[in-house]
This record gives sequence, structure tokens and C-alpha cells, in this order.
Amino acid sequence: MPVIKRFGSISIRMYADDRHGPHFHIASPQFEVLVRIEDMMVLAGEVHPARIAEAMQWAKKHRKELERRWAELNERG
Repeated sequence: MPVIKRFGSISIRMYADDRHGPHFHIASPQFEVLVRIEDMMVLAGEVHPARIAEAMQWAKKHRKELERRWAELNERG
């Protein structure tokens, strides 16, 4: 699973051939949440929003990059 960006022990990651539509994972040793790229909604997992605030802020600013990376890893031509 490629790491897209790190924030200390927290990282934004994506899996190849993943399901659930375009999304990314925010993960640390203590938690993992799945976030839909389109609207930045947490789809799975639980964590206090303050713990992922920096990662979510970065993701909102880099949505196009996340969409491109998702397409590279998951879309079949």
C-alpha cells in the first residue's frame, strides 16, 4: 500500500485494486479510517477528528492528486 503523505506517526495511504470507490486511508498504529475522496467523508473507522485534522486539511488541498493516484492504482483500461 503506497504511502502518499506522512504526518509523524499518521499517514495517508491507498491500496491497489481496492473496493468502496475512490478513497484513501488515514492510518497510525492506534487507528485507521477510510475517507471518500469526493467529499472527504469518513466511511469507516473511528477516531477523534482532532487526531486526523492535519491529514484531512492536507487531503482537502490535494484532492486532485488523490484522485489521480486512485486512478493509477485502481482503474483498469
